Amino acid sequence: MSFEEAEIFKERAEAFLRNAERLVGEGVLDLAAFNIEQYCQLMLKYKLLIKTGTYPMLHSTIRLLRELSRMSPSLQVFLDNDENMLYLTKVEDAYIGARYLPRRYEESEVRSMLRFVKEVFKVVVERI
Repeated sequence: MSFEEAEIFKERAEAFLRNAERLVGEGVLDLAAFNIEQYCQLMLKYKLLIKTGTYPMLHSTIRLLRELSRMSPSLQVFLDNDENMLYLTKVEDAYIGARYLPRRYEESEVRSMLRFVKEVFKVVVERI
């Protein structure tokens, strides 16, 4: 895959994050949660593409992070943090919960997920 094609993943990921922010403001919380997860998943796939030229065909943000940590050991410290893992699990669960389950998200939980992704996840991933 070319660098230009990889950049599409990054652009799409950033659009998902902007959309999540907009959806939170509109009170469409299930789709906001899904968009948060899609941002994380696509950013990790983008980073893997840039580093290795490929990425695994899976949807687990945690497994993608573990794969990326093989090339960027600083990620292991991030993954070893209990609070980070709680948020990552919540974000990963949104992939299924928001799409396939009759689950309603609370505004406070989605805002908390969004804050974690913008203030912690994004900062860590951008450094890779």
